[in-house]
Amino acid sequence: MVEIILISALNGVLYGMLLFLMASGLTVIFSMMGVLNLAHASFYMLGAFFGFEISRRLGFWPALVVAPVIVGVIGMAVERYGLRRVHRHGHVAELLFTFGLTFVIKEVVEMIWGKLPADYRVPPSLDFSAFTLFASNYPAFKLFGLLISVAIFLCLLMVVRYTRIGLIVQAALSHPGMVGMLGHNVDRIFMLVFGVGVGLAAVAGVIAGPILVTQSNMAGLLGPILFVVVVVGGLGSLGGALAASLLIGLVQTFAVAFNISFADVFGTTGTAAIFADWLSDIWRVTVAQVAPILPYLLLVLILIFRPRGLMGTRDT
Repeated sequence: MVEIILISALNGVLYGMLLFLMASGLTVIFSMMGVLNLAHASFYMLGAFFGFEISRRLGFWPALVVAPVIVGVIGMAVERYGLRRVHRHGHVAELLFTFGLTFVIKEVVEMIWGKLPADYRVPPSLDFSAFTLFASNYPAFKLFGLLISVAIFLCLLMVVRYTRIGLIVQAALSHPGMVGMLGHNVDRIFMLVFGVGVGLAAVAGVIAGPILVTQSNMAGLLGPILFVVVVVGGLGSLGGALAASLLIGLVQTFAVAFNISFADVFGTTGTAAIFADWLSDIWRVTVAQVAPILPYLLLVLILIFRPRGLMGTRDT
């Protein structure tokens, strides 16, 4: 039992930090620009495919730097020539624009790389066991992803809260006119913030690509869970995104590890037989079977009882 709990906790933290790595850019864009970017997972997918392409030509380490830069430049172009134009029409227009962008990026990826999974592998320099816990070996590449996630969280927190750049960017969201009169180019600030946000998604794509399957539907698989993280944590809260990522990662991992049902817990007593008759097949459904819907159940509960999220300060 102790072995299951420790390994599940470690796996949950690793999965949670991977979710945070993906959701951090989305949180930064929303907190600083007020834009809920529905295409964020598509930029994560672009990062994975660019990482795959650069890795097989130049190696993993150049890919970890070059792929996010390329995606960041693409993101800045999208903000400059697309999002900025529809911004004047309100948030609905922004949502529809980013919603359409997801399909455009997916089709472009399928035209270039096809629908089959890419052969994106863990780099040889990180393809070894970092440590052994009981009888399980933990890959060094997953530990590397965990450390990168923690480093990015600390850097973002420092920049947003304690640097002049963070203050200017936050002021540009709440008082753009005043920031502009002080000599700062507000449009350029928003463009850079959007580029950095999607660049962070690309970092997640480069790292998650070898762990998860790199294919054209990966954005559709992980996109919804990123919005669950952002809403549960609190819109625009980096600390909330971290807490929500860890919570969802641990809940899903432990749900899979403890594959039990009501029938297993209550056995074959007389009362259990009555409930088994009332609930029919639901009585025998295991926790592992409902694990995929648990984050969305958490989302519904959060929206009902705490719309601001765990650590958010905004209702919308």
